[in-house]
Amino acid sequence: MTVRRSLAVLLAAALGVVTGAALADRYLRHHRAALFSRRAIRRHAALGYIAGRPTPENVRVLRDYVAWERHPALRRRARRVIRSLEKALG
Repeated sequence: MTVRRSLAVLLAAALGVVTGAALADRYLRHHRAALFSRRAIRRHAALGYIAGRPTPENVRVLRDYVAWERHPALRRRARRVIRSLEKALG
């Protein structure tokens, strides 16, 4: 493999990582308020968004969400987020 080709492959990989990160960030911002959405993927995105914002209000909302959520994996994820937020809040 030539140096030029190696550089092109490295540049393409870096561009892919940056593009993926930007799209993931956009998706999370877009669906941050979708905690009670009908679509599980949107609820998962909302949990990820809330996980980074430790406030007492978010803990209260997540407790309501755990009581509402029927999907076991999302309930477990929400409980982990609650524990993480409570730990961050002290």
